[in-house]
Amino acid sequence: MSMRTVYTVAQVTAYLRESLEADPLLADLWLTGEVSNLTRSAAGHVYFTVKDAQNQLRCVMFRFGRGVDARGGDLLRNGDAAILHGKVSLYPARGDLQIVVDLVQPAGTGVLQLEYERLKAQLEEEGLFDPGRKRPLPSFPQRIGVVTSPTGAVFHDICNVVGRRYPMAEVVLAPASVQGQSAATEIVAALRALNDLGDIDVIIVARGGGSLEELWPFNEEAVARAIYASRVPVISGVGHETDVTIADLVADVRAPTPSAAAEIAAPDAAQLRRQVAMLQGTSATALGRAVFQGRQQVEAQAQQLLRYAPQVQYHHQRVDDLTLGLARALGQSLALSRERFGGMGQRLHALNPSAILERGYAYLQRGDTGEPVLTVAAVHPDDLLKVTVRDGSFGARAV
Repeated sequence: MSMRTVYTVAQVTAYLRESLEADPLLADLWLTGEVSNLTRSAAGHVYFTVKDAQNQLRCVMFRFGRGVDARGGDLLRNGDAAILHGKVSLYPARGDLQIVVDLVQPAGTGVLQLEYERLKAQLEEEGLFDPGRKRPLPSFPQRIGVVTSPTGAVFHDICNVVGRRYPMAEVVLAPASVQGQSAATEIVAALRALNDLGDIDVIIVARGGGSLEELWPFNEEAVARAIYASRVPVISGVGHETDVTIADLVADVRAPTPSAAAEIAAPDAAQLRRQVAMLQGTSATALGRAVFQGRQQVEAQAQQLLRYAPQVQYHHQRVDDLTLGLARALGQSLALSRERFGGMGQRLHALNPSAILERGYAYLQRGDTGEPVLTVAAVHPDDLLKVTVRDGSFGARAV
């Protein structure tokens, strides 16, 4: 007769509990039913049963769980129709099968909204939304990365805003689908690709408005963690102002629209020129005031000499010489300051691509991708090109 293994109750219950919690379906379970037999412990834990017409399951919701009661009352009530999220487990002390609930919503709430609330609570608890970890944006970015669809209007709008506000910056597109089953994977890959370039100063993640289903890739956990892990500051411009995604909450800065994200990323060159002009005016005023005050001081000292030492009248000419010398020196300093600020304005104007086009140069781009053509080797016969000159652009074909 062969020997058979005899197990203890503790071994069997431990095995059952581990098996239940290892099952991926039972570890991330959404369930709907009617709440009954509800009790609350002194510690704040909630014990209840969820049932349908013929079946029931025991549930426990510990005090750190989250829930919403649309009627504004207690979290749960007997007779409530609810949607629950949790995992199936075994309570060894009684051998009871039970669901450990971590989220409760009233029945009728969409599953996507429930998943949004669950993931939002999880990531908030992990600190991904912490304002203290959000990084400042660069004041003068040279290369702006954009994660969006290459075919939609969003990328075109972003390029227009950056070109109008700060034409010195280069926009680098990392194309990705912004809706559909593969979108989250493509967005994550695009974020990593921009980080790997090493010279991107800020990243815009953007798409236009849409329904919760259409915006869902930006509520995926993988996208949230990719934004959090980015070494480059991230601006989110997803949907319209009323659309708030998890990507918005993780990003360093949230913009209400894609165009607003571009305005946040790119400083206003016209405003910079106005600031330079204002500094020039302020400096000229300050120097003029200094000359005037210096002349007054010298004249006051000369009057004191006349009053207290009339025998030194022959020094008047020397005082006049000093006054003229001070005025000349201050005038030269004012001229140098004006010349220096004027040079700054000229250099800023020289950086404007439109100024280069005014001198007869042309800007050449590939017709299919819009990428700038920098070398002859980058062009092949019959390639379609876009040529931009002073007063507009036209197409061309390479020969």
